[in-house]
Amino acid sequence: MENSPSENNKRIAKNTLFLYFRSILMLIVGFYTSREILAQLGVSDYGIYNVVGGVIVLFSFIQHAMANATNRFFTFDLGKGDFEQLKKTFSMSVVIHIFTAALIFILGETIGLWFLNTQLNIPAERMGAANFIYQFSILSSCVAILQVPYMVAINAHERMKIYAYFGIADAMFNLAVAISLGFAPWDKLKFYAVFLFAVYIGMVISYRIYCHRNFPETRFKWFWDKKMFLERIGFSGWTTLSGISVIAALQGVNMLLNVFHGVVVNAAYGIMTQVSNGMTQFANNFFAAVNPQITKSYARGDMDYMHSLLFRSIKFSFLMSFAITVPFVLNMDFILNLWLKEVPQYATVFCQIRLIDWCVCMFFSPCLISITATGKIKFFFIVDSILTVQNLILTYIFFKLNFSPIAVPIIYISVNIIRIAVIIMFAKTLIKFSINQFIYKVVISLLLVILISIPLPIYIRLHLENWPALLATIASFIVPFLLSSIFFGLDKKERAMIFDLIKKKLRLA
Repeated sequence: MENSPSENNKRIAKNTLFLYFRSILMLIVGFYTSREILAQLGVSDYGIYNVVGGVIVLFSFIQHAMANATNRFFTFDLGKGDFEQLKKTFSMSVVIHIFTAALIFILGETIGLWFLNTQLNIPAERMGAANFIYQFSILSSCVAILQVPYMVAINAHERMKIYAYFGIADAMFNLAVAISLGFAPWDKLKFYAVFLFAVYIGMVISYRIYCHRNFPETRFKWFWDKKMFLERIGFSGWTTLSGISVIAALQGVNMLLNVFHGVVVNAAYGIMTQVSNGMTQFANNFFAAVNPQITKSYARGDMDYMHSLLFRSIKFSFLMSFAITVPFVLNMDFILNLWLKEVPQYATVFCQIRLIDWCVCMFFSPCLISITATGKIKFFFIVDSILTVQNLILTYIFFKLNFSPIAVPIIYISVNIIRIAVIIMFAKTLIKFSINQFIYKVVISLLLVILISIPLPIYIRLHLENWPALLATIASFIVPFLLSSIFFGLDKKERAMIFDLIKKKLRLA
């Protein structure tokens, strides 16, 4: 039976709370884990691990494309209530992912291995260790690809409570591996790669057992349908193009940093990535809760609900991201020194600019979900991929002109600002929402929140340092942020929804 919009909103709120609980624990554990890994491995080996893993990530655009295709078709079929088709979709997805894993393995053991040993700037005495961890990176990538259909099933069924529990368990196991590095009986870099892979295998098995017991359609049976195969491959072909551009923008730039500036700057880039990934968990948790509803509403043809959900998700994700970004950006140097025993050069400015960019990206992330839900992605992904790959091209040009590594995050945020306008226009065309309403309900309200909440903490940060600065900027930011968010950032329905949720939680407490 189809649920009402209010019931869907309650489910989204409930799932988001589960995922935020997961995020907070994973963020704390993840940051401490990174601190221990950097301290145990040292800046050089940490940089090596980051850049070697990046070689495999260069091929992960294939995995990313297949995940997008699987998620769209599985969620679409679930939204239509076509469970016979759902079984076929899952089995066909597993078959396609088996072929994809084989392709990744072949590419990794040929092109990737050549690139690792001939193009990267790695100290000669650590090439043996680099090749060792590279092999485990390949295996991890192949296992991750085979896991995608099961992860999609959990997400599409909106079992976020289970997703949260598994995520917390994974974080705790990773922490245990990081702590055990201090007792490693042999090369710490190799030890880390082996035991991290073992943890990953354990989590993959756990996910699969849960799916088999709870979702009948995930009990794989060999199935082949040429038409379905070509439809999925056609869809994933365009998302592959997008994936190539994204990987080029992230890991391709990481390789350029290595070639022009060495492994120490790769360590700074790795810290930036860790911070960005940790913060992105907050927004991604909301998207994980709202993504199935956006796709299902499109499958049902409920466009009004889809539009309201899109606007609301943009506002909520930006406000949550902005609340985290401001205190961190203003106090990044102090926070990194608290977090890490040794802060790599450029890490502070990398993290500051990247967090601002992450906050900006919240404007278009929900739009990407809406575009993918329509299935009409060909022209969009061509345009977006051309824009995204400019990160790699511009970085190479700037490095050839002897620019500082700081150019990397500046280029990235500049390109993303252009992408925002393009993505919003595509979403407007495909799902037919009003640009005037978008500007009035989303853009203007969020600009008011920004203008009201940041002047005072910036002024305070210019006059204080260390703990006094951190505490004072948070205190001076939180009150105007909350008030401006309530009265300007949210509309009447959204305020009522938030207040009702708070009242229910207080009654339960």
